[in-house]
Amino acid sequence: MDTKKLADLLIPDSDLLPPEEYENIYPERERESKAEVTRLAPSPTGFIHLGNLYSALADERAAHTTGGIFYLRIEDTDEKRKVDGAVESVIRSLNYFGINFDEGAEIDSPLNKYGPYYQRQRAKIYRAFAKRLIEQGLAYPCFCTEDELNAVREEQTAQKLITGYYGKYAKCRNLSSEQIEANVKAGKPYVIRLKSQGSNENKILFKDAIKGEVTVTENDQDVVILKSDGIPTYHFAHAIDDHFMRTTLVIRGEEWLSSLPVHIELHKVLGFKPPKYAHTCSLMKMDGGTKRKLSKRKDPELSLDYYRKSGYFPKAVVRYLMTILNSDFEEWTLKNPDADYRDFKFRIEKMGKSGALFDLDKLNDLSRTEISKLSESECYDFLKGWVDEFGTEKDKAHFKDKEYIIKVLALIMGVGGKKRRKDIERAEQGVRLIDYFFDDTFAPEYAYRFDKETVNRVLDKFAESYDPADDNSVWFSKVKAIAPLVGFASEMSEYKAHPENYKGNVSDVAEILRIAITGMPNSPDLCTIMGILGKERSLLRLNAAKI
Repeated sequence: MDTKKLADLLIPDSDLLPPEEYENIYPERERESKAEVTRLAPSPTGFIHLGNLYSALADERAAHTTGGIFYLRIEDTDEKRKVDGAVESVIRSLNYFGINFDEGAEIDSPLNKYGPYYQRQRAKIYRAFAKRLIEQGLAYPCFCTEDELNAVREEQTAQKLITGYYGKYAKCRNLSSEQIEANVKAGKPYVIRLKSQGSNENKILFKDAIKGEVTVTENDQDVVILKSDGIPTYHFAHAIDDHFMRTTLVIRGEEWLSSLPVHIELHKVLGFKPPKYAHTCSLMKMDGGTKRKLSKRKDPELSLDYYRKSGYFPKAVVRYLMTILNSDFEEWTLKNPDADYRDFKFRIEKMGKSGALFDLDKLNDLSRTEISKLSESECYDFLKGWVDEFGTEKDKAHFKDKEYIIKVLALIMGVGGKKRRKDIERAEQGVRLIDYFFDDTFAPEYAYRFDKETVNRVLDKFAESYDPADDNSVWFSKVKAIAPLVGFASEMSEYKAHPENYKGNVSDVAEILRIAITGMPNSPDLCTIMGILGKERSLLRLNAAKI
């Protein structure tokens, strides 16, 4: 068979460069020997999940802790699944969590010398290599219809054989030149398949960068490398792209281990040295006492939108994922509680070899800790970022007054005090906690524990004496002065000695005032709250709170 003539028949493109030319177009990167070049290569489907963030963080850390490059490639070979704006969504979502690319699709970078970074724009490169494989007798056209392939699969299944296109089931593998030419002239659609040189009786010992030595069966499947529309399959495109983008390390989910034999063979027939592969374990969760994989259908926490809409502090999510990625990160954090996680020496070989347990409760705890470390200005920026994207119109109006919000947050968060607040785990909670500082979101229930006359006298008496210039000491002395006038003990010692003589004690008087001003029996320092609200609003609330 004249394979050169066959290649020209199947791929007649006259503008394809000789494959070896691409070695000059995409030269080796200038890098230190240990510097890793990694990539995130999602499909533009519009859905980016926790697993993508987990993998992207591993890619980014592996690259940047070694002085290497982290780039974004878009694997858009499946046009049907493409969603407009999906690429921008990937970049925006990862930026939110502090993960940035050095180069790639939609990235404005002087390092962008290895593009295009969209696979559909690289069609000529793939076609040039497919044509070369045909010339070498390592690829051939397949004219089998979907029905014919289904019939083969059913036969294999019935006989309990490995399904696929191989051996005697590879019906187009040995077509003559005349048969091929007749089919092409008849307009029959065809794909290009790899003519595998492997055997499923042979084993390959492979060193995985995470799992260590892995034994896999040699590939014997004649996989499709070019689809009928001339666009490559993932297997073929990724081998060529990783070579010419000079990727040194591919981090991907363990579900790709089954494809490893195909990828090993493709690199071999293409004449490429394969990158290192590192197969990560799946993210798991406990469900009814058993471990299972996180599921799109069952687990809202798998979607990154869940964390953004709920307002998780992004650094907390990343730091938690780091504890899953590297077993010694948590120990390092205990020794370096205020250090940037980027200072930790991330190592691929420290990643887990079995299922990684994702615990939302632990993430919540870490998020509370991280938020408690924020200054009032940092907290404002964090909450405002959430409000701008997910808050109500009232929330957005409130956050326009930065000076006022800063005062509120300084009090709510305990900034400057001896004890920082550590019960806020999400922005949404933080925003709702300050609702009572605004009249249009103040919704008190006035759940007093005392009768109408007592409550109203307390509110009237305090309103008469209130002065916003009072400090905490003077403010509280006025509360104590009111207590005996309405039947309460002004000193706790008096009340404990003779509780039967009083309706309650001075703290109960303060509770009545607290409920009137904030709508709650517990709050931060009430004197400061009233000072933030101002005299007019405070007096209006005292009057409105009467029964």
